[in-house]
Amino acid sequence: MSMEQFMYFILPFLALTELMQSSPCSFGLTKTCKYFVILLLSAVMLSGCAHNSTDDASGFVERSGTGFVLNGNPYRYVGANFWYGAILASEGQGGDRDRLCRELDRLHELGLDNLRILVGSDGERGVKTKVEPTLQVSPGVYNDTILAGLDYLLQQMGQRGMKAVLYLNNAWEWSGGYGFYLEHAGVGKAPRPNETSYQEYMSFVSQFSTNAKAQELYFQYVRDIISRTNRYTDIPYVDDPTIMSWQIGNEPRAFSQEAKAPFVEWLGKTSALIRSMDSKHLISIGSEGIWGCEEDAELYEQICSDPNIDYMNAHVWPLNWSWVSKDSLEENVERACRNTADYIHQHTVIAERLQKPLVIEEFGYPRDNFSFAPGSPTAGRDRYYGFVFSLVKSEPMVSGCNFWGWGGEAKPVHEQWQVGDDYCGDPAQEQQGLNSVFACDTTTLKVIANTSF
Repeated sequence: MSMEQFMYFILPFLALTELMQSSPCSFGLTKTCKYFVILLLSAVMLSGCAHNSTDDASGFVERSGTGFVLNGNPYRYVGANFWYGAILASEGQGGDRDRLCRELDRLHELGLDNLRILVGSDGERGVKTKVEPTLQVSPGVYNDTILAGLDYLLQQMGQRGMKAVLYLNNAWEWSGGYGFYLEHAGVGKAPRPNETSYQEYMSFVSQFSTNAKAQELYFQYVRDIISRTNRYTDIPYVDDPTIMSWQIGNEPRAFSQEAKAPFVEWLGKTSALIRSMDSKHLISIGSEGIWGCEEDAELYEQICSDPNIDYMNAHVWPLNWSWVSKDSLEENVERACRNTADYIHQHTVIAERLQKPLVIEEFGYPRDNFSFAPGSPTAGRDRYYGFVFSLVKSEPMVSGCNFWGWGGEAKPVHEQWQVGDDYCGDPAQEQQGLNSVFACDTTTLKVIANTSF
């Protein structure tokens, strides 16, 4: 029970007790009756406290058919990706709790109460294209300042009634993930895409789905995180309604035709492990959708049909997928919207068949003229965002969306992120400002603020 709830119940009780003890007539009751009434009032008050405690605990987002519910009401949302939240909430390198609280306040004011967050980065520091500081320095060895940051972030989000989607892994190099576990399983050094090519990187990490040792290192990490208790609230993570969903990873892929079957098996083992530890929270994959399943719709449907997977995900990236180009961002917005509608429709058909909700969990669009500067024109982005929001509102199988990503009050200094620079929505491997929505992007914020459920 919170202090506010405690005072709500105890103050009237104390006042009435004082009145009954001090009044000569005390409503005409005998002394014995007075104490009986006081005891009866105590029981009523305590009963009220217990009821409210249950209400608080029931604040888990739950799946109900093809949608979500929260405290018995339909739950649909527009949210944001806020991958760096745990780092910003720390008291070590990169931490700024004052900024964190300002960002959360601003997000809450905008109605962006659902945030998708990276639990932590993996591996060595000093890698140019990787998030740091890292959480998991080596398997099972954790940077406690980042864990404290995650605890503090959840505490602050809980105070604001916000919900967190926490992803536990990453298929990509920018936070370690697949490559980190393979390296520590003895496979060799993971190629860095900025030094070689993404094709070489993808070929290397395609081994993850078949490497039992790498997977076991990941499973132990999952056990360590999910079994954690928040140091600031004393609430075990498994009992914390601030967490909406555990997510297996950020854009997990098989990365090869040969790895499809073991990829399905690995996802199934992971979802079963999470469910064995936590019966209260939703579980999701974090998939890009069909695009992230080697463009195989049957594979996507197969992984989403897992009974431990509560809802489906889809990501949409018009620039990365060559629906638009750097020099035609404004001109080709309509094409991006058409392709987005077609892509999401493919997924809603599967969602209807599986009877599970769908969330458009990542989507982004660069600034006009491929600019990265906060406050620079975003006419193309604004039109694209508006379209995605309208799609979410009009499509009953889509229960929410999280744009990529929140940059807030960050002021990027370098196009390539460097230690000491502000964190924004763009991870270290991307141009800083590429897909970020900053606090000074007034037209985009207006589009966001005008979208509500």
